[in-house]
Amino acid sequence: RMLARLAPLLARHAPRPRAFRAPSYNRRGVLTRASRDTSSMQKVTFGDAQIPGYECGDKSSPAVIVIQEWWGVTENIQRQALKLSEDGGFRCIVPDLYKGKLGVDVEEAHHLMTSLDWPNAKDELVECAKYLRASGSPKVGVVGFCMGGALALIAAQHADDVVCAAPFYGTPDPAICQTDKITKPVQAHFGELDNLAGFSDPDAAKKLLANLRAAGSDCELHMYPNVGHAFMNDLPAPYTDWDAREKTQGFPRFDSAQVEVAWMRLLEFFRKHLA
Repeated sequence: RMLARLAPLLARHAPRPRAFRAPSYNRRGVLTRASRDTSSMQKVTFGDAQIPGYECGDKSSPAVIVIQEWWGVTENIQRQALKLSEDGGFRCIVPDLYKGKLGVDVEEAHHLMTSLDWPNAKDELVECAKYLRASGSPKVGVVGFCMGGALALIAAQHADDVVCAAPFYGTPDPAICQTDKITKPVQAHFGELDNLAGFSDPDAAKKLLANLRAAGSDCELHMYPNVGHAFMNDLPAPYTDWDAREKTQGFPRFDSAQVEVAWMRLLEFFRKHLA
């Protein structure tokens, strides 16, 4: 299965979890520390199973479900939700699919992702969208990164209350999500140099686009030059600089210009479809 092939690839290539940083750089091209205090994220539960999550924004605003990478609900993913909320005016929620567990290193993240009950995660995303609609949001969209990108497409197919989806560098196993049946608007983001074959490389991105077009989706595919997998991550940790990360992992250097373009497109997409 695709997940079984993906996990070892991520174990070799993925950087450790990191916090979101505003685009500020030193002379070596390494980002410096910045703001966005995640203490403003409110812990919530939703659904009959009392699924945990973190929420921000006005409950009457259009909502965006922000789905984690394989690390879990890190400070990074919470700051991305805050950015969407503060810059776009959206209500955002990060459902905690790992129930408080975090992948503090590659081995544990690998274990958490491969142990995830994907059909149950699908059901929890359905419940999350229902919760947002029932508690005040007129429309709901979804965005996800890596594993979360695949889950964003799963939510687009299976959650009636989700009206649009924005997956970043991730495609789902066809056993749980048939992308050629997704008719909702989709804006997909992939790096031209992504090397995770069958999951987020250019061929996987082009196959996703073909499937969405076959379904009649109002879809966009944005391929970003000079960047690879996890290009939205903003620090080279655990390495000291981007050159060291590239030498060890094969990932290109962080490109702030491409990331800024991606954020601009994402905000415009949600403003269009959640208005």
